[in-house]
Amino acid sequence: MLDVITIGRASVDLYGQQIGTRLEDIGSFAKSVGGCPCNIAVGTARLGLKSALVTRVGNEQMGRFIREQLAREGVETKGIATDKERLTALVLLAVEAEGVSPMIFYRTDCADMALDEGDIDEAFIASARAIVVTGTHFSKANSEAAQKKAIRIAKANGGKVVFDLDYRPNLWGLAGHEAGFERYVASDTVSAQYRSVLADCDLIVGTEEEVLIAAGEADIKSALRTIRALSSGTIVLKRGPMGCIVYDGPIPDDLEHGIVGRGFPIEVYNVLGAGDAFMSGYLRGWLAGEAHGTSATWANACGAFAVSRLLCAPEYPSWEELQYFLKNGSNERALRKDAALNHIHWATNRRREIPELMALAVDHRSQLEELCGGDARQLARLPAFKALAVKAARQIAAGRPGFGMLIDDKYGRDALFAAGAIADFWIAKPIELPGSRPLKFEFSQDLGSRLVDWPVDHCIKVLCFYHPDDPEELKREQVEKLRAAYDAARKVGREILIEIIAGKHGTLDDGTVARALTELYDAGLKPDWWKLEPQASRGAWAAIDAVIEARDPYCRGVVLLGLDAPQEALEAGFRAARSARSVKGFAVGRTIFAEAAKAWLAGRMSDDEAVADMAGRFGALVGIWQRLGEVEAA
Repeated sequence: MLDVITIGRASVDLYGQQIGTRLEDIGSFAKSVGGCPCNIAVGTARLGLKSALVTRVGNEQMGRFIREQLAREGVETKGIATDKERLTALVLLAVEAEGVSPMIFYRTDCADMALDEGDIDEAFIASARAIVVTGTHFSKANSEAAQKKAIRIAKANGGKVVFDLDYRPNLWGLAGHEAGFERYVASDTVSAQYRSVLADCDLIVGTEEEVLIAAGEADIKSALRTIRALSSGTIVLKRGPMGCIVYDGPIPDDLEHGIVGRGFPIEVYNVLGAGDAFMSGYLRGWLAGEAHGTSATWANACGAFAVSRLLCAPEYPSWEELQYFLKNGSNERALRKDAALNHIHWATNRRREIPELMALAVDHRSQLEELCGGDARQLARLPAFKALAVKAARQIAAGRPGFGMLIDDKYGRDALFAAGAIADFWIAKPIELPGSRPLKFEFSQDLGSRLVDWPVDHCIKVLCFYHPDDPEELKREQVEKLRAAYDAARKVGREILIEIIAGKHGTLDDGTVARALTELYDAGLKPDWWKLEPQASRGAWAAIDAVIEARDPYCRGVVLLGLDAPQEALEAGFRAARSARSVKGFAVGRTIFAEAAKAWLAGRMSDDEAVADMAGRFGALVGIWQRLGEVEAA
């Protein structure tokens, strides 16, 4: 059974990435899902509710983006219809100043506003404990009929009806195209529409302006009493930075005598979407039977997250993040600057789960250049060889999850395009200058300009030769460079894998790598993945497990590197690593491709033979890894 179904708007939001400037002067945009009910579906899913959305999207890339992103968020999507005639709605937005966010709605005859009664499936609506209807979808006869049908079905099946007043004068034709941020225009027509559904509502949520339009009154006390006369439902009055007041009975003479939750004084950065985050938090408490004060506290906290960050749905907290904030608070008035919260937010809202990872690493540059011996013709063939490696990896993956590749963008452009076409295929790209110690980045030390055009699901890989007994000055340089890579990864929203090789410049004992990781965690580094050399004993892996689990329980885990070891040596390393909870797989290169590269570049092996050779070696390692996992589990 679903907890909540939201009904109405679903758009693609294009947020201006430059802050404090006019929409006219924005140079680049960040894309996210948007629209009040779409945002609430995401927000409630992140808080642990089983949510769904009923809407329409266009039969094009933006419509598919909405559907795919909601699926990634855990939102049930079978209530989303595809409209083959209309485009998905778009919204352009900017943060011009505190509390000032101009927006333009591209919604002329758009897909979501074409929702009609035929899109409302009785069994689907009846499967939910509650539905959320939204104000904008009462602005058209067809979408009004759809929402009223959903209300009838919900009530007939014992479901709750929630009304998010969601008033946008622009979307009722009461303001010009440039007035998307306009909050209030009085209208008898709008007020009559809103009043016609209030009696059926169990929960009514809106800002002061929205309460005024719903009641058709000129002052807030009269408006609340008019709504109370029409509905016995709980009324939640949103008051922006002042939090909210909940009225669960008669409206008092002193409006401050309602139920209030805990407030959270924070910097107001962007008000757009804050109400949807607020509603998500309130629904999480309300549907769980929490006291109104608790629901209001959760709602206020979720709204605080939203107004302190740039986007709408992508910025809403996960349940873990919300609980951490309620328990620990923050020393930052601007929550987007809180490192602990940001890490939990990032780690608990990743695009997908990857419980196991088996990768073919073909990101080698210097080793292959050495193999070519300076021969320009052979160097020119390296891109084609790396594309063959993708074919080999794809053959072994065979459409299964948990596979991927490391590919460079120096010789691997064609390979990256080929790998990008494989569904659910993990891809990482290196940024280090091969062999550098101290660490340097390849091509440019300005990572921001390099990473901004990377696909959002490509992982940044950075290799660092780091031993805990290295000179302090060297370690300081190494950490500073790793920190630059880590900060850049978080800034541009990409995962990062940090590869640490300690054994090349020092001895390894059972505590060496664990000590290295401790020092890097102390420096504030919390990568999504570690890539580590095989360890000689289970004790070494136990020490590594202890460090990772204590310092970052959200880490995706460790993948093993190969260091050109023969298959027999790798099997021994795999066997020890299989005892570790943190080791999730391997990313091995030369053990798989070295022989094929030599023969193919020398003209002794055809394309098909090279693919078969690499596939055989990769498949053998996959088989060993999986077999050892079964043995360990037994």
